[in-house]
Amino acid sequence: MDINMLPEKAPETSSTNSPSSLEHGKADGSYVSDDSIDLADKAAERRLLLKLDLYVLPVLFLLFLVSFVDRSNVANARIQGLEKSLGINPKSNGYNVALFSFTIPYVLFEVPANITLKKIKPQWWLSGLMFSWGICTMGQGFTQNLGGLATCRALMGIFESGFVPGMKSDPDNEGASIADCRQGCAYLIGSYYKRHEFQFRYSIFFSAAILAGAFSGFLAYLLAKMDGVGSYEGWRWIFIIEGLITVVIAVAAFFLVAPWPEECKFLKPDEKALLLKRLAVDRGRGTMNRLDKKAFVNTLSDWKIWAGMFAYFGADHSASAIVSFQPTILKQLGYTSSQAQVHSIPVFMVAFVLSIVVAYFSDRVSHRFGFAMLGVGLAMIGWIIELAQANPVGARYFGLFAITSGVYIMMPVLVVWNMNNLGTGYKRVIGAAFQIGGGNCAALVSSNVFISTEAPKYPTGFGVGFTLNVLAGVCCTILYFGLKAENKRRDRGERDDRLALPPDELDNLGDEHPSFRYTL
Repeated sequence: MDINMLPEKAPETSSTNSPSSLEHGKADGSYVSDDSIDLADKAAERRLLLKLDLYVLPVLFLLFLVSFVDRSNVANARIQGLEKSLGINPKSNGYNVALFSFTIPYVLFEVPANITLKKIKPQWWLSGLMFSWGICTMGQGFTQNLGGLATCRALMGIFESGFVPGMKSDPDNEGASIADCRQGCAYLIGSYYKRHEFQFRYSIFFSAAILAGAFSGFLAYLLAKMDGVGSYEGWRWIFIIEGLITVVIAVAAFFLVAPWPEECKFLKPDEKALLLKRLAVDRGRGTMNRLDKKAFVNTLSDWKIWAGMFAYFGADHSASAIVSFQPTILKQLGYTSSQAQVHSIPVFMVAFVLSIVVAYFSDRVSHRFGFAMLGVGLAMIGWIIELAQANPVGARYFGLFAITSGVYIMMPVLVVWNMNNLGTGYKRVIGAAFQIGGGNCAALVSSNVFISTEAPKYPTGFGVGFTLNVLAGVCCTILYFGLKAENKRRDRGERDDRLALPPDELDNLGDEHPSFRYTL
């Protein structure tokens, strides 16, 4: 699962770097710049935000939803007879091979995708990738063996690798760059909003992945009824029709995807000026705009980045497992294939609603840890139920609700929390890559621990899910208490010795700057 963010609650400063430009320190460590006086017209800001919400978010939400339907529909196709048609022994791990054939290139091609995006406009990049993987999705419907299926999914992994985690960064050009790093859909959204406005919007965007689970089950239920049409099995039509939908949407996306803020044409001149002004005011003092040797070592040795990555790894494993194996688990509970498709819908719908509610309240109270642990606790209950093989069937079904809701509460909170605490500039770029790239590797684990010969109890799969969920909770707790202690040290002035550093070094400290306060 992939998604990287701009910080929401880092210190705010003016566009100058002089200490005198910082005024009115707040308890949370953020600051109000004198420049913000020019933004007193709150009505104009509200109109601007509404326009951004209508122009930027809906299209990218739709694209993200489609991308997750295409990557997860193999789970729906499996219970409609995919393995039998392709000659895959259900007791073998052929299905697992098809799963990780997507994940490996998805992780490996993130960096090349990042480099390529620097030279391409968002509408070309996103629609082009989408068109390409749509063709590959359709190709899965015509394949005749496991090798063909794995090849199509590997190509999909390459094309989808640049869709969300793609990066466009120009941290050396502070005057021209609105966001220090911008990654695919997620950073395109983030480049239009201030940090304290972003958590809720990101969660809405991310919730498309949750909604895709419900939508995928509903579509599979309908398309499976085409079994026999054109002499194709129902599972083939799932791939063919959904891939065709992707291709059509990709063509439309070219004309609908918003460009970078500097190039947008849907805003009037005064609206665009207000947008650029408010984003400039939102800049943080905790910047790292020069990646020298000292800054690089400082970044790689930062415990926060590693804790955030392992927390996300634990959450991403649960999400990947649910997406890839929930239809199979439901069928093995005694439901027919059609019933299993339908029963997957409410599981994702409940998770969708809860993730939005949590995001709203997390922003209202400017807090992350408690909400992340809420997700950890819910998922923990679900994994325990599944691991204990609780009866009746309704209890196991509830376990899937708990896991799905818990993990999709966790993931957006963890991403934004980590980005909140990495300042801006290169450190945020590297931290985002570590958290999302490392977290995505969890799919390699989830695709190999649900062993066919252990069905339907899957002790290895459920046991690993429980263990990695505990890991996520432990990492969140370490982050909370570690960041809380560091904030207290800075409040006591124990880091003020850094103010004596040479100006160029002081302004490149990132979140290590004494004025920076961490979000808890």
